[in-house]
Amino acid sequence: MSDWLEHTVQTEVAIPVEYAWSLWSDLQAMPRWMKWIDSVVVTADPEISAWKLGTNGLTFTWKSRILKQIPNQIIQWESIGGLPNRGAVRFYGRPNNMTIVKLSIAYAIPAIGQIMDNLFLGQVVESTLQADLDRFRIYAQEDFAKTS
Repeated sequence: MSDWLEHTVQTEVAIPVEYAWSLWSDLQAMPRWMKWIDSVVVTADPEISAWKLGTNGLTFTWKSRILKQIPNQIIQWESIGGLPNRGAVRFYGRPNNMTIVKLSIAYAIPAIGQIMDNLFLGQVVESTLQADLDRFRIYAQEDFAKTS
């Protein structure tokens, strides 16, 4: 029996929504800003990708399928093997070439996990995800500046 724990974080990026979308939709670039992601490999089927996460000497792998993809709006996925997870990244274009990027991730852990989440796990995951989005903001803004 597992519990699903969900975390949502967001950041505002000073780039057009189309540019934020194009950077994020390049899944293989994720390790550039996601601390725990070691690699992402898109398979022959572009809706399937193989992920490897590593932290504190632990390694987790899974395959993920894109369930919904609307350019400049949303990428939604779920795992289809390995570490059970699902989520979505949403993009909200704002005036003056600003974009809000909102990331929601849910993952399954054993039933005891809800207690662990309340104690420390949730805080660690959420602060790591927020730091990942902050790194994305810096990476995206620097990359966009090179095109200007």
